[in-house]
Amino acid sequence: MGFFSKLRKGLEKTKGSFIKNIETVVLGYANIDDDMYDDLEAVLLTSDIGVETTDYLMDMLRTGVKNKSIRDTNDVVPYLQKCIADLLNENAESIDSHSDAVEVIFIVGVNGVGKTTTIGKLAKYYKQHGKKVMIAAGDTFRAAAAEQLTIWAQRTEVPIIKHREGADAAAVVFDATASAKAHGIDILLVDTAGRLQTKSNLMEELRKMARVASKNIEGAPQETLLVLDATTGQNAVSQAKLFGEVVPLTGVVLTKLDGTAKGGVILSVKRELGVPVRWIGVGEGVDDLRPFDAAEFADALFDRNITEREKEENDD
Repeated sequence: MGFFSKLRKGLEKTKGSFIKNIETVVLGYANIDDDMYDDLEAVLLTSDIGVETTDYLMDMLRTGVKNKSIRDTNDVVPYLQKCIADLLNENAESIDSHSDAVEVIFIVGVNGVGKTTTIGKLAKYYKQHGKKVMIAAGDTFRAAAAEQLTIWAQRTEVPIIKHREGADAAAVVFDATASAKAHGIDILLVDTAGRLQTKSNLMEELRKMARVASKNIEGAPQETLLVLDATTGQNAVSQAKLFGEVVPLTGVVLTKLDGTAKGGVILSVKRELGVPVRWIGVGEGVDDLRPFDAAEFADALFDRNITEREKEENDD
């Protein structure tokens, strides 16, 4: 099964609780009026996308009607799909680095969201695409974190830099960045502690890790990616806001989109956090984490352009 097919399948519960309800509302009206707006707003508010994102989409729909982009109820759902794709595509950038320097990527997130697994999958993806990858076990606080990362390093056949449990995380980063430079590494993936409950300690630790990284590699870390678990719904948005206060984020990795009815949280994360969704995960397999494509996501969510997407996968 290609990734688009997995994405469609993974979003089935979200479609059932979100898109199908929107379509049902729209089909119930011959004309666009205030009652339809009220019913649509109610559906959006109960679809785990949050108040701010609901207000945004409702404003976009009203604007579409006003400027004649929406002429009747048949235009509502396609227009909404375009709005969602445009929202998710804001500030989107290629994941490919165009620098000759080692690209240092800090991976942050609370414990339990799948940080370790995400790092392993990222290592596999980059290696498959011709990059030399190294992992740094910068979460020296959590018991067995380095051991779990070591298993992924062995599985993906990439080197790992680690110290004993309780060691200074910045020292791990210093050794890892020095080693990455010496060995011509393209991508250095750095695990970080997830103890958000001690926010001030975490902030200082991350700042120190960043300072050390930049001493060995100018501009590092070039990326700080926040890993979020889609099944937690609006709690993921709360986590994102808190981490956004702790460290400047460049992107989000949204995991476990398959099997949840709360996939609409991706809209809230983008709208309320203002940083792009860079990667999405739709399964447990090592190849089930991919760069995020807003148009592809919208097509899968709304069941549009299916034949064309599946043909593209077959051609690849």
